[in-house]
Amino acid sequence: MSNKIEALKRLSNENGVIAALAIDQRGSLKKMLAQAANKESNEEDIVEFKKVISKELTPYASAILLDPEYGWPAAKVRADNAGLLVAYEKTGYDTTEPGRMPDLLPTWSAKRLKEAGADAVKFMLYYDVDEPDEINLKKQAFVERIGDECVAEDMPFFLELMSYDAKIADNKSREYAQVKAHKVNEMIKEFAKPIYNVDVLKVEVPIIMDFVEGYGTKEPVYTKEEALELFQEQDKATNGVPYIFLSAGVPAKVFQDTLRLAHEAGSTFNGVLCGRATWRHSIEPFATEGKQKAIEWCDTVGRQNIEDLNDVLSQTATSWESKMLVHE
Repeated sequence: MSNKIEALKRLSNENGVIAALAIDQRGSLKKMLAQAANKESNEEDIVEFKKVISKELTPYASAILLDPEYGWPAAKVRADNAGLLVAYEKTGYDTTEPGRMPDLLPTWSAKRLKEAGADAVKFMLYYDVDEPDEINLKKQAFVERIGDECVAEDMPFFLELMSYDAKIADNKSREYAQVKAHKVNEMIKEFAKPIYNVDVLKVEVPIIMDFVEGYGTKEPVYTKEEALELFQEQDKATNGVPYIFLSAGVPAKVFQDTLRLAHEAGSTFNGVLCGRATWRHSIEPFATEGKQKAIEWCDTVGRQNIEDLNDVLSQTATSWESKMLVHE
């Protein structure tokens, strides 16, 4: 068995499903903590918060996603059952030129992440399928290089794909809901190609639940039948590459309903990497009342969030193993 397959098993539960917790946020987490505390947050707060989340919640997750900048102390206190994914990208993107160009953390490589204890590399890419080739060809080459690094280290490459439209500022708007499936599914189709050596695609759902008839609170953009069709298109676009859903910070129940809808459509998704939907309401007690209050929140509400999600996954997600054997 290859090291890559063994690593994927460490990141999965006993059913071959990735039920992972994400807390690789850096800039956004700093802002959330500062806002909740109503003061400037410091690096120590970020490190401590990640440690609390890791220690208290990884007993119920199959893996945790952390970052090399603040996350190593949290990685050390994770539960024995939890595998470790580590982010390779710099937080955010280059705002000095069009195209949301990515960059890598300059003192890390796939080799170094592996030597430090990572089971897999995660890289996040912002991508608008409708931007000019001069932008997207650069991004494609960038991903190819990371894929090659991971092949050399025989470790899994998780590619997180974040869609956007260069002309639409709000990606939760009705206007974006009308183009989201096109943006998400065409991007998946590109990066599911073998040339990128992606082992697991971490993707958005192709809809915005708020605009699905019978689910959301807003005037619908899609009927339930149309939403199901978009999930089917997405599944086909993955071309047999294992894929997991990101939560995009939606409330826990909305995310669970989304997974049920995907399953109803016949999606063969292989798990989740769920961050803010699980832990975001622990920020306030941590920032205003201290670490102990955050621990209490994690041991009650946070644990319940994960256990509810695990229950939904047991009914909806499928194992990556058969896909990976074909993919290999």
